[in-house]
Amino acid sequence: MSYYIDTHAHIYLEEFDADRNDVFSRAVEGSVKKILMPNIDHSSIDRMLEVELKSNGLCLSMMGLHPCSVNKDFEKELYRVEEWISKRKFIAIGETGTDLYWDKTYWEQQVDAFKIQLRWAKQYKVPIVIHSRDSLDQTIDLVEQLKDDNLNGVFHCFTGSELQAKRVADLGFYMGIGGVVTFKNGGLDKVLPLIDMDRIVLETDSPYLAPVPHRGKRNEPAYIPAIANKVAEIKQVSLEEVERVTTQNAIKLFQLNEYQTN
Repeated sequence: MSYYIDTHAHIYLEEFDADRNDVFSRAVEGSVKKILMPNIDHSSIDRMLEVELKSNGLCLSMMGLHPCSVNKDFEKELYRVEEWISKRKFIAIGETGTDLYWDKTYWEQQVDAFKIQLRWAKQYKVPIVIHSRDSLDQTIDLVEQLKDDNLNGVFHCFTGSELQAKRVADLGFYMGIGGVVTFKNGGLDKVLPLIDMDRIVLETDSPYLAPVPHRGKRNEPAYIPAIANKVAEIKQVSLEEVERVTTQNAIKLFQLNEYQTN
């Protein structure tokens, strides 16, 4: 596979409104031929679907409720998500999961919302894209409780320990590796050598978490090769192998063979 897939990019956000077409051009020039877009909540759906429509097949949408958008009225948000996934195909349920970094107020509601979306992923036979900031062990626990042959997915922005990586791999899930892998104190340099290549997909989480040497600036899909290069260095494999294997992994996980690659 002589191209990359950015498996997680919020390319529809206003940070890209001024130059989105240029961002697309740079991505394609950097051999990124698919950009997968996770939803946040009801406020992001229209923007995301418009970008998908105008991207000429480059961008593909997920549908889900981000844990940081969960509050006492989360059922109303989930109703909109369910309405959408019942009437058209999305490549994944997401971005969902749990978060104990920003706010712990609605933890129980986060858990309920996540469990519901895990069940939808199984029902619709699509992968689930999981956010787990400062809550990785708890989130793995929840997935383990509901895991069966109809559930797979990716732990987005994985920065966990060797043990956590093993738990994720034992579930048959993938780990999304992004710009943090290039950070001096990111910690992935110690864990990544212990993770099999067949459990890794690449992501930017644009516009966040830009890799070195762009750290602190707006991230974009064109920076996927910089992430891949660092993975190759840490794993002591060729850049071509990282490109080939991570792309194959993404195609398999997200069932992308049915979507034309431009």
